[in-house]
Amino acid sequence: MDFTPDSGTITMFSTTWCGYCNRLKKQLDAQGIGYTEINIEEVEGTADLVEQLNGGNRTVPTVLFPDGTAATNPSAAEVKSRLAA
Repeated sequence: MDFTPDSGTITMFSTTWCGYCNRLKKQLDAQGIGYTEINIEEVEGTADLVEQLNGGNRTVPTVLFPDGTAATNPSAAEVKSRLAA
């Protein structure tokens, strides 16, 4: 599956119990930044994808940008900046 987001949005790989994920979602919501959330515990193959993007670590939130690059546990400011670039 291709999880690359549309321009101006991100794909965020997360889990329900991740505090950093919940914080980032609240910050993105407050700033009006669109995202698609993918729970790596529910969507087959996404935990493996997150590990590939993070050098073997299953770290969330992992964010995928429209240009195909990724960031691990980014701030909302970093997300906004990278989307504007």
